[in-house]
Amino acid sequence: MKAHTLSLVGSKESEIELPPVFFTPFRKDLIHKAYVNLDSHRYQRQGRHPTAGMDVVAMSNDPPTGHGQARIARMRGGGGGRQGQAGGVASTRGGRQAHPPIVERVIYKKLNKKENTLALCSAIAATASKELVEIRGHKVNGIESFPIVVSDDIESVSTAKEMKKILDSLKLSQDIERLSTRKARTGKSALRGRKTKIGKSILFVTKNPEKLAKACGSFSGVNVVAANRLSVLDLAPGSHSIRLTVYSKSAIDEIAKIKSTHLELMVNVR
Repeated sequence: MKAHTLSLVGSKESEIELPPVFFTPFRKDLIHKAYVNLDSHRYQRQGRHPTAGMDVVAMSNDPPTGHGQARIARMRGGGGGRQGQAGGVASTRGGRQAHPPIVERVIYKKLNKKENTLALCSAIAATASKELVEIRGHKVNGIESFPIVVSDDIESVSTAKEMKKILDSLKLSQDIERLSTRKARTGKSALRGRKTKIGKSILFVTKNPEKLAKACGSFSGVNVVAANRLSVLDLAPGSHSIRLTVYSKSAIDEIAKIKSTHLELMVNVR
């Protein structure tokens, strides 16, 4: 499989041979599994204090029957406040939780290295399919060649003004504009300061992302990642395949360094 390298003005420069990674079959189930497992690595353990909700002076009657009232612990006191009210148990106001989360719970999920590599290769290969990118919801009208590979000159872009011209030349601005039509959320999310939900747009994969990341900082949904740190979390946000991705020419060379058993088998078959 070959791909055209585009200049920063959108013209075709040269043709390059894509590495075997781009021949990996699309495995939607495996990409989803890898995302769920990798996403669990950022979770923070949480739990409750062992006596939370039970640090009250509440006792049951002794004996608990024969008083004409429910057999439940009640607050003590000399009058006023919460005297006589039930407390200290899960069914009462201010009581403990019935089944609180505990810090001992295992939330860090593990994934076999070969599965993780295969999922990554599958996600990278899926970026070469225009149909899969469109199904994800991206706007790619007028873009002919996939995967989108641009010259290494893009890694030296450092201002948003330059980046805006490049996005227009590559016909990528339409996908960023897609996010501007999102409606504001209502309900609890709005009350808690999460009224606007920013979606995902273009992902730039380069060898040296420092300058480009600065230039893309003001564009909603646009991310930049180094080729040697590329993950399923970047390529399939929300575990939904697959994201509109733009590679630099040197990033393709970095991706070619990925080693996996299935890639060796594919090379031997070819």
